[in-house]
Amino acid sequence: MQPDLSTLLRQALNELDYGQQPATLYDPIRYIMGLGGKRLRPLLTLLGGQLFTDDLAPLVKPALATEVFHNFTLVHDDLMDQAPLRRGQPTVHEQWNASTAILSGDVMLVRAYELLFENVPLAVLPQVLRRFSQTAAEVCEGQQWDMNFETDSAVTIPQYLDMIRLKTAVLLGFALELGATLAGAGADDAEHLRQFGTDIGLAFQLRDDLLDVYGDAATFGKRVGGDIISDKKTYLLLMTQAQASPAQQATLASYLGQPVRDADAKVRAVRAVYDELHIRPQTEALINDYFQAALQHLARVAAPAARKQPLHHLALQLMDRES
Repeated sequence: MQPDLSTLLRQALNELDYGQQPATLYDPIRYIMGLGGKRLRPLLTLLGGQLFTDDLAPLVKPALATEVFHNFTLVHDDLMDQAPLRRGQPTVHEQWNASTAILSGDVMLVRAYELLFENVPLAVLPQVLRRFSQTAAEVCEGQQWDMNFETDSAVTIPQYLDMIRLKTAVLLGFALELGATLAGAGADDAEHLRQFGTDIGLAFQLRDDLLDVYGDAATFGKRVGGDIISDKKTYLLLMTQAQASPAQQATLASYLGQPVRDADAKVRAVRAVYDELHIRPQTEALINDYFQAALQHLARVAAPAARKQPLHHLALQLMDRES
């Protein structure tokens, strides 16, 4: 993250007042918001605005709306997934309970809207609220598709890519579009930035899928092979199922959907099939396709090249990450 923008966002987040009483409603919000994270979405909003203005102060609280909304989705997603940990700490429903996680998450969504209502100029407020609401609904659609896929044995690769676009990528695109809109960008430039963010988001999630199988456990931040152990449908698995020979299909069938007796053996066996079919380079090629498409959209934004450099640099960091 840009050092100056990092400090600006951190200070602004620390100053947010979500509410006080009852403490059992508001303490979980302060808890989840205090667990850190990349703060990628508000950073993108500021970088999108920085392309067109030097005065970023009016963009800070709208940028925080994207972060509060993102963390709202994490609170509810963790509950739906029954995840025990978030960023190495107990999830909200584990630290408190399921009902608290639902209510605290609901308040976070309300606070995200308030940050927009209170800080977005009236001239663009209807447009911003429509786009935010559309994005919020799409994120929920993506989560529902992700849950549907857990029991769907016929998920296609296009369906999977559309799911991750909705669940992950569209909010990145909105964050950039929001910053550009608030900084006075034209509709075409705002749209190119939205597409840039969406394509980067797709590449980011596919990179995450890849790291889950081939990452370094010391830097990845969670167990490598977790998706394989849980039979999670990812791009790598779907590509493998589409290309596998009968013998390879038999190997997969002996592990997928079966009780996990030896997790490490399952990871090794499934990854061996991936390697036989060269799934890793195929995934890397698609990641690069999305990355190059994103850069083409950035190139078409009518802003000086020097102002685009931070966004270009951030995109490179996201693609080269190991965690």
